[in-house]
Order: sequence, then C-alpha cells, then structure tokens
Amino acid sequence: MIDYSAAAPEIFLAVAICALLLVDVYLRDDQRGITYLLAMATLAGTAVVSAYFSVDRTVVTFFGSFVADPASGALKMLAYLIVALVFLYSRDHLKNSGLFHGEFFVLSLFGLLGVMVMISAGSMLTMFLGLELLALSQYALVALNRDSAVAAESAMKYFVLGAIASGTLLYGISLLYGVTGTLEFAALADRLSAPGGITLPATLGLAFVIVGVAFKFGAVPFHMWLPDVYQGAPTPVTLYIGSAPKIAAFALAWRVLSEALGPMHGGWQGMLVVLCVLSLAIGNVVAIAQANLKRMLAYSTISHVGFILMGFIAGTRDGLQAAMYYTIAYVLMSAAAFGMILLLSRKGFEAERLEDFKGLNQRSPWFALMMLMIMFSLAGVPPLIGFYAKLFVLGSLVDAGLVWLAAYGVLLAVVGAFYYLRLVWFMYFTDPVDQTPLAAAAEMRWVLSANALALLVLGIFPGVLLDLCSRVL
Repeated sequence: MIDYSAAAPEIFLAVAICALLLVDVYLRDDQRGITYLLAMATLAGTAVVSAYFSVDRTVVTFFGSFVADPASGALKMLAYLIVALVFLYSRDHLKNSGLFHGEFFVLSLFGLLGVMVMISAGSMLTMFLGLELLALSQYALVALNRDSAVAAESAMKYFVLGAIASGTLLYGISLLYGVTGTLEFAALADRLSAPGGITLPATLGLAFVIVGVAFKFGAVPFHMWLPDVYQGAPTPVTLYIGSAPKIAAFALAWRVLSEALGPMHGGWQGMLVVLCVLSLAIGNVVAIAQANLKRMLAYSTISHVGFILMGFIAGTRDGLQAAMYYTIAYVLMSAAAFGMILLLSRKGFEAERLEDFKGLNQRSPWFALMMLMIMFSLAGVPPLIGFYAKLFVLGSLVDAGLVWLAAYGVLLAVVGAFYYLRLVWFMYFTDPVDQTPLAAAAEMRWVLSANALALLVLGIFPGVLLDLCSRVL
C-alpha cells in the first residue's frame, strides 16, 4: 500500500504552486502583492499540513523511494521558515528593482518542492529528481533580471557547470546500480555491507557521487560557480540560493553518504577530508581579498561548507548531529546577512560593497548592532550560535580521533575572523559615505531584528537546538 499521507506536504505544495501560477497569469503588474500574499499563505498552509501529518517514526512508502521521519519533518519546517524570510526580506527590493514578478515566487516555491523531495528521498532516483527540480529553478532565478548581462552570464556559468555535475552524479548512480542492482538507500547499504559488496566499480561510482555532492555544497574544487552566481544574481536570488539549498545539500549528503553509502565510510571519508581542507583554506584566504560583500559571503560559504563536512567525516552519530546543527545555524546566519544587504539597499542602489556599510553605527546604531552580531556569529565568537556550531563539529572530530583536522579547523577559523571583523570596523570606526536614512518597511525591520537576535538567544541556550537534532536523527 502507498501511504499518500507521508507525502501530503509535497502534494499540497505542488497543487498550491499550480493554483498560484494560474492566478498570477490574470494579475496586473500593480497587483503582484496578491501573488506575494498567496505565496506566503502557501508556505503557511504547507507548514500546517506538515505538522498535521508529522510522524514520530520512520515511514517508507512509494515502493521504498520516499521516506518520512522526524528529521525530515524538522528540516522541512526550517525550509519553510527560510523561504518565508526570503520573500519578506525581498519584497521591497523586488519592487524597487522592477523584478516584482510572479516568476520569483513560483520558481522559489518549485525550488522548495525540490528541497522537500531531496529531504525525504528514499532512493537515488528520487534524490536526483529533487536535485534537478531545485537546480532548474535556481538557473531561472539567477537570470531573473533579463536586462542584466552580468546575471545572464552568471546563469550560463551556473547552468553549464550544474549540468556537468548532474551528469557526473547520474553516472555515479548508474555505476552503483550496476554493482548492486538497486537504487533504494536501505537496499544499497545492505548489499554494500555484504561480503565482497565493496568492489572497484562501486568505489568508482562513489567517487562520481562525491563530485555531485561537493558541487551542491560548493566545496573546493567544485566551487567555481558560487562566487560568480552570488555576485551576479539579484540580491533576493542570492539570499535564496545562499540559504534554502544548503538544507538540501545537507540532506543529500546525509541520505546518500550516511544512509546509503555508510558501509563505504572508509572510502568517502578520505575524499571528504581533501574537500574539507581545501574549502577551509581557499574559502577563508580568498575572502580576505574581496571588496564586494556578496562575493565575500560566497567565499565565506565555502569555508562554512568545510565545517559542515567535518561532521560527516567524523562518521559518528554525534558528528551527524553536529553537521545538522551547523547547517541550521548557517542558514539562519546567511539569511540575516543577506537581509542586511537588502535593508541598506534602495531604488537604484545596491549595498553590496564593504564601503557601503561605512559609518552604519552613525546612521542606525540598532542595525549596526544587529550586523555586528551576525558577523560575530559567522566568525564563531561566543556566546553566539556560530561559536557552538563550530564547537560541536570540532568536538565530534576530536572524539573520532581526528585531532589534527580539528586543530586545522580552529586555525582557519581564526584566519576567517579577519574579514568579518573588517566589516565591523567599517561600521563603527569610519565615517559614513552615505547619509540616506534606512527606508525599509516596518515588518522587515522587526523580522530581521528577530532573526539576528535569534542568533544570540540560540547561542545562549545551545541545548535547545542540539536536543532537537539529537531527538530527530
């Protein structure tokens, strides 16, 4: 029997997207606010359906291709929250830049549907379908501003490199299928655990799969697309790409590496160590040279990916929980950071350079404090959530006996603190070059403040989020 209730949130969201698409066709440009409200209502409705059909055990349906469990429910709720923040933060900026179209909301929701499918994937085929649904939505979003040659160039780079990565992942999946005769994660783990299950073709397939996983994370050396896309895409799109898909990347690594290819941990651990070491080094060092804030945050993302991979490298339950904790912390920090860029932007002006934050404390002491907390959290300064995210990941490495990698992570975290503190110095110790008052809507100010303060509250009470990760995994 197929249990349709397990996939009720995905079904509801797919139907709601189609309805939203039809309604948007008949709206005039001055009525796009209705599309925004319907998109927010869609997210709220999907969250209600998810809560109503939540499960306290693992439910496998659709012939083993779909899994509903407490961890997938928690990650989906986080995805709804992040996409809602994206819509709220982006509304005024989209209006000012002439991009307040239904396509942004519809494509973002289609991408969210891909994230949800990846989170609940029970087989390689389902995972790949969710991945492509998310990727195709992102390609179109990056090129949303059709009048921008930079955005078009970024979209083409993303599309070409993404197509290569998808082909590589699909080839790896085909090799694993040829060796094991199955695409289901549970069956894959069983057959690879059997005597003689890990063969040379299986290891080759694993290497191709790792390439696909690394590309979705943006890990070095598969990071080439990330800085260009972050800088070239409209800031609302950068906000979306820098937050929600990171949840999908964690789900991809969790389902594929930990659940399906767990018996091959000895094989993929070394590959992830190389990705981790390179990502921490290049991400932190190159970010120092950036003058564009969006590009700096792109290289910052690469360095944070290295920390997330550390949890998987540990190969323990505590390591997986630490990786999930770090992912949740990072998407909250990333949403707040790009939200601050949107807050300072206005019609005809993008606050995407470090110099644009000069003297922010004189213009708005409150939001200078909020940005300070965001930067300190990204740098890993206690008692903010970013500190505990790094602490838990490094602790899992030490427990696994990888002390040298933990020490390397600490060293590069210190290097990375420089470019975050440089922005704080601009805000507090330089004179403003722009005296224009902040003109963001009241709801954005309130929600962005709550987002930044949540980084402090969750850091003061780290056990709340850690207990959640421990309970659902």
